[in-house]
Amino acid sequence: MSEEMEKENELNEESLSAETPELETPSEEVSNTEKKTHWYVVHTYSGYENKVKANLEKTIENRHLEDQILEVRVPLQDVVEMKNGNRKTVQRKMFPGYVLVNMDMNDETWYVVRNTRGVTGFVGPGSKPVPLSDSEIKPLGIKTENMSVDFGVGDEIAVVAGVWKDTTGYVQRMDFGKQTATINVDLFGRETPVEISFAEVRRIDK
Repeated sequence: MSEEMEKENELNEESLSAETPELETPSEEVSNTEKKTHWYVVHTYSGYENKVKANLEKTIENRHLEDQILEVRVPLQDVVEMKNGNRKTVQRKMFPGYVLVNMDMNDETWYVVRNTRGVTGFVGPGSKPVPLSDSEIKPLGIKTENMSVDFGVGDEIAVVAGVWKDTTGYVQRMDFGKQTATINVDLFGRETPVEISFAEVRRIDK
């Protein structure tokens, strides 16, 4: 994966234009009828990794694609720096210029990711998206197995264990990378979003 990324980086030295990039259309090769998600590597303009992540997450929310694009991640690593004789641990991007996306690759999701401002393309031969293998994912600390759940955004769930046991709420967001669902709970008279593990909730059937 590192060799692929270096080649992609060498080919992209242009700066981000102030104009909105021309939208591309998906190719027929991208179509995929299987409902199975994989991790893909997306190349971005240098320094725009977090902006791409934020923009893409907003688009996912607006288009209600939470069940097709499960997670967007900018991998970080701890680096020890020496400054004025003091050791300090800071977080740095593992792969500057790249963002990881866990998604079900189909025409719509390809289009959304590829045309997100700041994205220059998917990593793969001829820019054809190629999913990461388990051996490539493992060093990144990413879980490759997701817990199967029978609820989604908008469903009412009940908390059956943990600190918020016996609480109910509607799912506002799902994070398959962390295996959590976010619901609003009444805290000191105000609705407050909290993350709860998939293992601690169940759907309330109407």
